[in-house]
Amino acid sequence: MSDSQLQTCEECVPPAEAFSVIGNETRLSILEALWNAPERPVPFSTLHARIEMRDSAQFNYHLQQLVGQFVRRTEEGYDLRHAGENVIQAVLSGSFNQNPDREFDIEGECVVCGGSLDARYHDEHITILCLDCGQRHGEYAFPPGGLTDRTDREIMAAFDQRVRHLHCLAADGVCPACNGKMETTIHYEEECCLKLDLQVDHRCSQCRHRLCSTAGLRLLEHSAVMSFYQYHGMDLGSIPYWQLPWCVSDEYVEVLTEEPWNLRVRIPLEGEELFVTLDGALDVEKTERVSAA
Repeated sequence: MSDSQLQTCEECVPPAEAFSVIGNETRLSILEALWNAPERPVPFSTLHARIEMRDSAQFNYHLQQLVGQFVRRTEEGYDLRHAGENVIQAVLSGSFNQNPDREFDIEGECVVCGGSLDARYHDEHITILCLDCGQRHGEYAFPPGGLTDRTDREIMAAFDQRVRHLHCLAADGVCPACNGKMETTIHYEEECCLKLDLQVDHRCSQCRHRLCSTAGLRLLEHSAVMSFYQYHGMDLGSIPYWQLPWCVSDEYVEVLTEEPWNLRVRIPLEGEELFVTLDGALDVEKTERVSAA
């Protein structure tokens, strides 16, 4: 992607120039010192003292290179701009300098065949797969910093919450990567990474970030669904999404119409079923609770 595609205003700094500014150890140290400061803005003398550089003029040169795009200068001193915070957050998340591969112990069984589940971390994604039938229970991004100081159980709990958050934002039209406009489409897919026939696809028009899923993932925080589980003495928020069949398999989704799209998700639970009708934007149109046949 060219700079002209990303740059939409005359005041914007071209991406190549912005990355060249932060591609320096001293400048990254300055951003980190501002991030760790107990109070901001930070006076020049205090900030200089926290960076191991004797030459004040040289330190000032690197600091001024950051001012404007990554650092804000005030009468009281220096503070991080949002772009500077994003840089440090990306470093702390491990996205710039970590690329681990590992497997996790995961609780629960396959919602399709009852087989054993396998959870793996590769290329900043966690994939959950049934070892017996091959059913995929999810493949979503998870920054490597999320693995730090957590047990396998804590990692999978954090992953569950992240997946819920990502899809909630995406379905509401907000890109979880850049806050740009997210478009939701429904289509049949022969080569879906989740092995779905009917796929919900969220794409950002700004950064092209993409999420795909079943329609059921949209309903994890819907009041009618949460009340349905609560009526049966269950807290929906404490059940990992991969243990909810209607979140993993599109077999629980019925296509009512295609032009425009209308879907009905069936949620079975202890002798009852909740039917949730969704439009093409995944907005809930109707809910109906019935006794299972």
